[in-house]
Amino acid sequence: MTVSQTVPRPQADVGRYVSDAWRDRYFAACDGVYALGATALTETDVETSFGTTHVYRYGPADPAAQSRTPVLLVHGAGSCSAMWYPNTPALSADRPVYAVDTPGDPGRSIQREPIHQPERAAQWLDETLAGLGLDRVHLVGASYGGWLALNQAHRRPERLASVTLLDPGGLEKVGLRFFVWIFASLFATFAPKALRPRLAAWLEQPVLIMPELRTMIRLGVRAYRIRRPAPLPLSEDELSAIHTPLYLVLGKRSLLVHPQRQVERVPRLIPGARAEIVSHTGHGPGIDHADEINRRMLSFMDSTD
Repeated sequence: MTVSQTVPRPQADVGRYVSDAWRDRYFAACDGVYALGATALTETDVETSFGTTHVYRYGPADPAAQSRTPVLLVHGAGSCSAMWYPNTPALSADRPVYAVDTPGDPGRSIQREPIHQPERAAQWLDETLAGLGLDRVHLVGASYGGWLALNQAHRRPERLASVTLLDPGGLEKVGLRFFVWIFASLFATFAPKALRPRLAAWLEQPVLIMPELRTMIRLGVRAYRIRRPAPLPLSEDELSAIHTPLYLVLGKRSLLVHPQRQVERVPRLIPGARAEIVSHTGHGPGIDHADEINRRMLSFMDSTD
């Protein structure tokens, strides 16, 4: 008698690669972007209730700086920790830095359970910090990673020395204009090379003029299937309950949030919060103005330390 075996279907709300071959092509592209930043001292896999989290550790050469409160970086949706290449050299010269690949996004983490629900997301990040042996960190999040950081400050703040949000989600509902910009930017990656500088300026997308970034983003879209809804914004009551020192940086031409509205609203709701708008940028202040943002972030961390 022949016994048939049924291959289990992947969960509908868990991200996955379409094939091993496409995964490996994406990893090679990521390595090209990582090479633009600081060299990681170590890579670590942390097991959590939701899967395996891959973490890159960067460190200062100065022994005195090695004992400073570390930084943990959480990237935006549809990307991986390679996006922090403009920030890792300056940050890791000042203090230890950890950059995580968020499960559910393309990267070297492996997702087994969904984490997009707020309490699950906070539990995942807390378990990751515990697995790294980190009791106190400066948490930095960009875009979707900003929502994760904001959510952590609300639900699991015990390990947080501070939170820095770079044009984050979680402050207001994601509008149509942001998704139009995302799709327009993606289509622009296929434009002729001669047109890309003009499109990059118009869309405020450095990915179009950096071959390594362009390749990584295009392969990520092709290789990985993200399965999660857009995160819901925190309510005013939830924001008001945050007591962790918080630094909000918004691009003046951000399409994810209304910058002027949020730069006035957030300090009103979160006592002591610092909020600033950066000119001449949209959704990517940490990439477009890396030197200035690195300086501001380190100054804020020093003040909380």
